Amino acid sequence: MTTTTNYQSLIDICIQNCLDCVRDCENCADACLHSDMVQMMAECIQLCQDCADTCTLCTRLMARNSPLYPHLCNLCAEACDRCGRECDKHHHDHCRRCAASCHRCADSCRQLASASKI
Repeated sequence: MTTTTNYQSLIDICIQNCLDCVRDCENCADACLHSDMVQMMAECIQLCQDCADTCTLCTRLMARNSPLYPHLCNLCAEACDRCGRECDKHHHDHCRRCAASCHRCADSCRQLASASKI
């Protein structure tokens, strides 16, 4: 059983991972939008935007201790997985940073969701 202190620590870590993911997804989408290969990066851009939006909402729900956040954590992990897999296909530094953040965030969201009482 997870203690209250440990559970709050999981929330704090997850919030930080989500915020880092928002930053890296937005940076990646912006870099892709301004690249010479913007058409080729369309899926990457869309997945980065979806992931950033999902992480933002997840962060807000966790911060206010909404009873919905454990459910959203599962969706956020899915959005992060999709974005991370797409960014893993590209060799740009911004895509590599984004993929790493996405994978970290997905793991954190899954861990928090599984530790919750849903």
